[in-house]
Amino acid sequence: MTVQETLSDLVAIDSVSSRSNAEIVSYLAARCAARGLTVKRFPYIDESGVEKINLVAQTSVSDSNAAVELALVGHTDTVPYDSAWTDALRLTERDGKLFGRGACDTKAFISAALTAIENIDFAKLKKPLALTFTADEEIGCLGAKRLAEGRPFTARYAIVGEPTSLQPVRAGKGYCLAKITVRGREAHSAYPQIGVSAIFRAARLIERIEQIAEHLQSDQRAAFDPPYTTLNVGLIEGGTAKNIIAGECHFTLEWRTIPGQKSDYVLTLVKQAVEGLQKQDADFVCEIEASRADDSFETPADSELVQFLEETCGRPSGTVAFGTEAPSMIELGAEPIVFGPGDIRVAHRTGEFVPTDQLNECVNILQRAIERFCM
Repeated sequence: MTVQETLSDLVAIDSVSSRSNAEIVSYLAARCAARGLTVKRFPYIDESGVEKINLVAQTSVSDSNAAVELALVGHTDTVPYDSAWTDALRLTERDGKLFGRGACDTKAFISAALTAIENIDFAKLKKPLALTFTADEEIGCLGAKRLAEGRPFTARYAIVGEPTSLQPVRAGKGYCLAKITVRGREAHSAYPQIGVSAIFRAARLIERIEQIAEHLQSDQRAAFDPPYTTLNVGLIEGGTAKNIIAGECHFTLEWRTIPGQKSDYVLTLVKQAVEGLQKQDADFVCEIEASRADDSFETPADSELVQFLEETCGRPSGTVAFGTEAPSMIELGAEPIVFGPGDIRVAHRTGEFVPTDQLNECVNILQRAIERFCM
């Protein structure tokens, strides 16, 4: 099959994160088994009671405990799509671009990986190769984290598929999230002196969080844009009616950490800000529920994989500010690079696409990577 035919098959499978990915995993397992790879499924049940499956397909080796030399990693799930996008599950070509949900993020990389292995003579491989397909990347890299916990294999190098326009990415920011609840005391708004506004209290805390954000700009890594840890209060909700003093206020806080900074550093600063407010207001009640703490990653510039991809692609390695599965690959022992066709700026939107020339070139690059590291 051509890489475009494979991509068409994958786009046709609805693998939005809220659904089971069993259908796409069955397709991938069949393709890998047909090439003689040993296929293993790692199922689990998500919080909604839906079955999800991680899939690992490896070349046969005499030593079953040998570390995988190179792992090609792609996530099987996609973000939802607008029902008005009637061709979301039908790959369409126009002006040198291939459109469809997941075409860019990241079924193009998976298609390229499947096509690359079909051009490889496995009998010539001296070191183990693994294709790793994960679940639930779009909602927190949950599948990759489960793999890292279970350690079904260890690896030396990993290429993590994400749309980077075929630029090798050797470092990425972490991603952390917390829900913060500030409490007050309800009262009739005509008599505010008998109540305490949770919204006013939350506003004072958010002002201090903004100061923390400004403070973090002093610690910079020049390779990133922006070069410092960023904070964002993306959602806020409070109160029950316009004429009631708000008894509760909730807001979300996310932060994206630069390499070398601990994922809980911002959380520590926020807790210190809360303690400062409690000294001014003994009744200041605040609850912080940290729900996600994904580490940043940074692979050394002198890594053989970094140098190989820079030379092969003809481009220097870069960085990304969005979260990836690279940290989970580090837990499996690998030096990871994030890499793939397509532009992250067109992912997650109606009309998502991957350039045809990048898709074809990715096949060649992955094939050369397998030959370089596994032969």
